[in-house]
Amino acid sequence: MEQNNDAEGILVIDFGSQYVQLIARRIRENRVHSIVEAPSISIKRIKKINPRGIIFSGGPSSVYDKGAPSFDKRILDLGVPVLGICYGMQLIGKLAGGKITKSGKREYGHTVVRFKRNNPFFKGMRQKGVTWMSHRDKVTKLPKGFTSIARSENTACAAFLNKEKNIFGVQFHPEVVHTENGGKILKNFLFNVCECKRTWTMKSFIAQKVKGIKEQVGDNEVILGLSGGVDSTVSAVLLHKALGKKLHCIFVDNGVLRKGERDRVEKLFKKNIKLDLRVVDAEKRFLKVLRGVTEPEKKRKIIGREFIKVFEESAKKIKGVKFLAQGTLYPDVIESQSFFGGPSKTIKSHHNVGGLPRKMGLRLVEPLRDLFKDEVREVGSELGLAKELTGRQPFPGPGLAVRVMGEVTKERLNTLREADWIIIDVAKNRNIYNKTWQIFGLFLPVKSVGVMGDARTYENTIALRAVTSVDGMTADWAKIPYDILGEISNRIINQVEGINRVVYDISSKPPSTIEWE
Repeated sequence: MEQNNDAEGILVIDFGSQYVQLIARRIRENRVHSIVEAPSISIKRIKKINPRGIIFSGGPSSVYDKGAPSFDKRILDLGVPVLGICYGMQLIGKLAGGKITKSGKREYGHTVVRFKRNNPFFKGMRQKGVTWMSHRDKVTKLPKGFTSIARSENTACAAFLNKEKNIFGVQFHPEVVHTENGGKILKNFLFNVCECKRTWTMKSFIAQKVKGIKEQVGDNEVILGLSGGVDSTVSAVLLHKALGKKLHCIFVDNGVLRKGERDRVEKLFKKNIKLDLRVVDAEKRFLKVLRGVTEPEKKRKIIGREFIKVFEESAKKIKGVKFLAQGTLYPDVIESQSFFGGPSKTIKSHHNVGGLPRKMGLRLVEPLRDLFKDEVREVGSELGLAKELTGRQPFPGPGLAVRVMGEVTKERLNTLREADWIIIDVAKNRNIYNKTWQIFGLFLPVKSVGVMGDARTYENTIALRAVTSVDGMTADWAKIPYDILGEISNRIINQVEGINRVVYDISSKPPSTIEWE
């Protein structure tokens, strides 16, 4: 297959790498479209995608493991540039006729690599640099037509090239920040090797998506479960741009929302955007079914089931509905494809009202399913949404119910609401809100002795959780200045009744999670 000048984007084939989403995102950061597919992808499907380049990801397997994932060898003869990363490189080496053996010394972490710069892949690189290695196998015999273009202390072939077929392989991971100039290496592949064009912009995405939504929906009505978060807000505005009055949004006040959330959503969507918003007051229903429940996963399932019931009741009152819109994002799509036989991920079951499309005979509209979170924020900005909206931090679907440890009661929720409002207020005023991935409070039903004035107190505790992260998959606890922590603590203890102690969570993910439940 000759390289088609009309081809665009990069196809990433996932062999189980923990970094596969990162590879796809790094490509998109260069305004080049990327999609992730399974190793089982057919030649026919690849030709339909018509990529300008193909990247084989790393993976946890050895190429000689029984049942190790592989690819159709004919991909190497399509005339499309190929880059293999770690396991992907070893697999290319094996299938092309080379020899892969276990390394006598495993390379993991920071490794110095020396580069040969007489090729477009390492153009502009320094002679040597630090890379991030994570492997136990290595190429010990190059396939015919391949040459080594980099070496480390442990291997004579830290990268290879087949000049005739435009096939490259690297033993290290250029997509991670630990590799010096890893971004430059990927740019070289995208623009020097694959000759990609920077056409992936959110402005062009909006134009294409509006046209696609109109074609998909036609004259039918669409319903959307609106939570007020970034994903559902951007979905609503994008759908409204395409469909106008044919879009109907349902906002369920489940009683476990943040302070003022319902008023904020009504003001934004009813008064400013002026779309059809139906608000359902279901606080009493949710608190009733949560009464006495303390187990975290049980809370989540109860909230999910009750949400579906309330949403279904409201949806049935709208005539002519044929489509259900959801704020599914591309990471959800990647993780739910279950390439290697593992259990597929349940995508926001409490948000996407799982089961309803089939039960009500509805078809799905997922306007954001091609995007990563940072791209969703860009789309929101392009659509005219304020940074205060597009920059909102993630909020759990079950709301404050999973930030109240133990039983969920109205009294505890109100206490947490007030404390959480103070935390966010201080974070924004002291310019740390946008520097953290999430910052929030948790209600701990742990009473301790305190003193207020001349009186002894015996009251509850608020835990402060603040983390920094790129994508939420890993996170470090935020090193917030002591004076800001002091301000948060003083305001909560002085202004929130029933709280006499504030503690700060200094756990990172892993081993801890960001949320406590």
